[in-house]
Amino acid sequence: MTSDMSGSTAEMAAEGGQVRVSTLELFFDLVFVFTITQLTHVFTHHPGWVELGHVALMFVIIWWMYSGFVYLTNEVAPKSTSRRTFLLVGMFGFFVLAISIPGAFQGSGLAFGLAYFLVNTVHTAMFATSGSAGATSAILRLAPLNLLSALLVMAGGLAEDRMRTLLWVIAVLTQVLSPNLVRTEGFVVRPSHFCERHGLVVIIALGESVVAIGANLSGQDLTVGLVAIVALGLTLGYVLWWAYFGFDDERGEHALAALPEAQRVRPAVLAYGYALIVLLLGIILTAAGLAMTIAHGDQPASKAAALSLSGGVALFLLGQCAFRLALRLPRPWWRLVAAACVLATAPVGIAWVAWGQLVVLIVVAYGFVIADDVISIRTGEDSWYVIPAESPFGRLLARYRNGSVTGNQQS
Repeated sequence: MTSDMSGSTAEMAAEGGQVRVSTLELFFDLVFVFTITQLTHVFTHHPGWVELGHVALMFVIIWWMYSGFVYLTNEVAPKSTSRRTFLLVGMFGFFVLAISIPGAFQGSGLAFGLAYFLVNTVHTAMFATSGSAGATSAILRLAPLNLLSALLVMAGGLAEDRMRTLLWVIAVLTQVLSPNLVRTEGFVVRPSHFCERHGLVVIIALGESVVAIGANLSGQDLTVGLVAIVALGLTLGYVLWWAYFGFDDERGEHALAALPEAQRVRPAVLAYGYALIVLLLGIILTAAGLAMTIAHGDQPASKAAALSLSGGVALFLLGQCAFRLALRLPRPWWRLVAAACVLATAPVGIAWVAWGQLVVLIVVAYGFVIADDVISIRTGEDSWYVIPAESPFGRLLARYRNGSVTGNQQS
């Protein structure tokens, strides 16, 4: 992740705002990502369509309020004792949410509901008391809908089975529709901090795929075959990392920074609110698929494991397609085609062996990503990870693009 600091003078001067992620926010994110770990474990141990619906429902509820905290710290830097205390209470709420996930549908969801209510309250109180006049006005317009969703989640925790699901679905609809039901002017999106914070969550979530590999190898003999399968699993994690951070992470920041301040909120919500829901759910499913297959890679994968693995990567790419559409980034449909082709690799694991599916999945996914990158490079685009323009090779490449390199120099 990189940040263009040259254009951030106005942002740094904004009252309460910040342009870099603080270590306390990173600590906060580590607590939040524990919810992803818990959701992955829930699906790994009880894979199925109903369980997938439960995982998705809980994740959207949690993610929407986490994203709200990103907006909060984008506006209100945690530079005082009272603000840090508020954030620590919010972290406690997210931790209780995480530890209550396994029993949220199997038993009582009251702990889940109460923890969410706490997180919601901390968010509104901190925004209203510490934000700028514009942000305070905006959060007070949004607060009634946030409160309604929190009450629905808490009521669902007290309800039984289908009624719980219904109430939580209504809560999610209330959340995702709220930016379209109230005026959002007053919120300020500072791209350098905002995009870095979301990028950190993506990279930490990708670490869950690494955890899924290691956590399911206890008691296994480290044979050459097992080490090879582990290498394939890590390679798949790298492919997902590169798919997002190779170009799109920087593209997203630049796209938001290029917009007038008053026009940033809606694309930010679409790209980093809605689209990242799909992308992160893809990471959860991919991690679950790895957890279900990594120790038995030389055997055929179950339908649930194979679909989780290929379906998770497909969801990740589908989320990237939505991300690009929201910010008008290049070739969003390229990711959509890639997602369809990746999903088609699931039968390989069912009909053959899990490691075979991993190989085909990596080849197909990375092939699409590399082809997309080649197009970007040929059109003159670069990123922090791709041939910096100031490097000797970067300058040579620029001359080559401009047709000023002789045949001997090209060779």
